Amino acid sequence: MTHQDHSFDTRSIHVGEEPEYLEGSNNEVVAPIYLSSTFARKQVTNHGRFEYSRTSNPTRLALEKRYASLENTQFGLGLASGLAAETLLMFTLIRPGDHIIGFDDLYGGTKRLMNQWKEAYGLQVTLVDATQPSLIEEAIQPHTKLVWLESPTNPLLKVCDIKAISEIAHKYNLLVIVDNTFLSPYFQNPVQLGADIVVHSVTKYIGGHSDVIGGAIMLNDPILYEKLKFNQNALGMVPSPFDCYLVLRGLKTLSLRMERHQSNAFAIASYLEKHPKVDRVYYPGLPSHPQYALNCSQASGFGGMVSFEIKGGEKEAVQFLESLDLFTLAESLGGVESLIEHPALMTHSSITRQEREQAGIKDSLIRVSVGVEDKDDLIRDLEQAFSKI
Repeated sequence: MTHQDHSFDTRSIHVGEEPEYLEGSNNEVVAPIYLSSTFARKQVTNHGRFEYSRTSNPTRLALEKRYASLENTQFGLGLASGLAAETLLMFTLIRPGDHIIGFDDLYGGTKRLMNQWKEAYGLQVTLVDATQPSLIEEAIQPHTKLVWLESPTNPLLKVCDIKAISEIAHKYNLLVIVDNTFLSPYFQNPVQLGADIVVHSVTKYIGGHSDVIGGAIMLNDPILYEKLKFNQNALGMVPSPFDCYLVLRGLKTLSLRMERHQSNAFAIASYLEKHPKVDRVYYPGLPSHPQYALNCSQASGFGGMVSFEIKGGEKEAVQFLESLDLFTLAESLGGVESLIEHPALMTHSSITRQEREQAGIKDSLIRVSVGVEDKDDLIRDLEQAFSKI
């Protein structure tokens, strides 16, 4: 029996850290942190398994094996950040004048990256509401190269039909990239739904402890993998061995954390949905979510992210955020502690007001990364903050 025959929980602990998985191993239970920047060789023309840590490092190799296993793909690549992973994909796949189609509610940093490529290389970008797959097909042009999705999206938690969109894209020989950061490999595997490439900000749920920056790419195509691997080495977009160790450690509790994130998020979303000072709640685990049934059909869970619109506007949102005690006012997400932020002023401030309004990101919108604390403590903190506005 291979490790891939085991359950997700087992693979998240064992893959990449099997005893004697390295040359000269001492049967370590935990993959060592190999800090060496270079590796000795006995022969001039034979460098053995490892040559130089930018090209490959034993600790990173262990992590990349686990990435592939958890997303049920053949290959995994570890990058220095989520945006490094996205930049590597753009550098490898896009040429001047190409056209890409994206979800209209992508992470602000992804939109910023696309805008930079528009200005520097003449990239053409069409953003559409991918909750309607037909709009994807309508946006396809002769020079379209790929479709870029998130599901759920950041920050409005829209869900798109990955299988249907992949089928449309493949009719036109287009690649489909899915940012799977919000649900993690535990709740969703986009390649199993037809996508070609999965990208993650490892900084979030995969790392899980707000103490490491990282990115990942998972895929099945061996030719594309070799191109990405070559450019990963050529551009030097690699994580440090210590960062790889932290992610390996964090992954061992991913399934446990995601279940608690989800149960807490559902409790908080249900509380917010009934609150008189809340206009609207966005959480795919609520039956009121417009894509609730779709998410149930393509994912095994709903995740730990909740967004909501507070009654009023920016003033009320800021006052509420600055009145919280237990929730940490900070960007990022996916850590064990609960984080909360104002997308228009924080995570999505890098895009224009017009782009935010087109995507539906209002000044009253608040995004919550629900942690693994006691849910009753979290709800009490929200309640006391509401009482001050």
